[in-house]
Formats: sequence, C-alpha cells, structure tokens
Amino acid sequence: MPWRTVYDRLAAMEVPLVVISGGEPLNQQARLRPLIAALTADGHRLEIETNGTVTPAAALVDLGVRFNVSPKLAHAGDRESRRLRPEALAALAAVPGTAFKFVCRSVGDLDEVATVVAAHGTRPVWIMPEGRTADDVARGLQELGDEVVARGWNLTTRLHIAVWGERRGK
Repeated sequence: MPWRTVYDRLAAMEVPLVVISGGEPLNQQARLRPLIAALTADGHRLEIETNGTVTPAAALVDLGVRFNVSPKLAHAGDRESRRLRPEALAALAAVPGTAFKFVCRSVGDLDEVATVVAAHGTRPVWIMPEGRTADDVARGLQELGDEVVARGWNLTTRLHIAVWGERRGK
C-alpha cells in the first residue's frame, strides 16, 4: 500500500498518537520515513515498537520518533547473537525517550534482564509478564511484582490481553 494511502487513513482517524508495530518495522525504515515525516509535520506523535536488532537511521531519529524496544530473552529460543545486537541497542538507548520492555516468564528471567541492562545500558526498564489470557497475566504480575519493584524497575500489564483476550488483529 502506498504510504500516502496509509497517511490518509491515519489522518482521517484524528488520533494524536500513532504506534508502528508488527514484524520488525526498522527493516522498512526507508519506506516508513515519508509517512512518519508527514504525520509528524501534522502534529502526530509517533512511536515505533522494535526488538532492538536494527539500528535506526539518523534521518528517522531526527523526525522525533519515540522507540519502544523489546529485546528478546533466551526463552524466545533465538541464539544471543541474533536477538541482542549491541550496536543497535546502544543507538536506541542514545535516543531520548526510548523505553526498554522485557517480556518475562518468571522471576528467573529478571537476572537475564539485569545482565542485558548492565551490558547495553537499556534503560528505563519495563517488565511485562508473558501470558495469553488475563489469568496468565495476573499470575505473572503477582509473581514478578515485588522483585521488579525491588530492582527499581517498572511493571506493566498486557492491556490488549485484558481488553481482547486471545483475539488477533486488535
């Protein structure tokens, strides 16, 4: 779909914030740049959700995009060299307003998060429990909560699960 068509649809929604997500958006940053430039010129705030494996181009950063970075942990199943790219994480950490969110299965995952944070400067830290149902998420919040707070990190829920459950495409 041409970027102008996407822009027209988003502009018609009259929303102040546009979040670009799905797959790895930074793999398409050259194609996204005209859309983002047009939206920011019209006063929209833009956020890109990324896994932190691709370095953002300076031209994209200069547009004032905020990055929500969710590096994958070992439980994702990918080898470390594939899921943690130091140069990309450092570049993203240097952009003002960037936040780092880690999806955790258990308290044990928090030690891995601490290692990533120490090695790559990925702050501020947000912890989100893994879960496909509201009950799973609630259990994760209860299990992780005290330890996350003790480490001085932020804890967040999975709002899309609370609202839509397992329905896809929302």
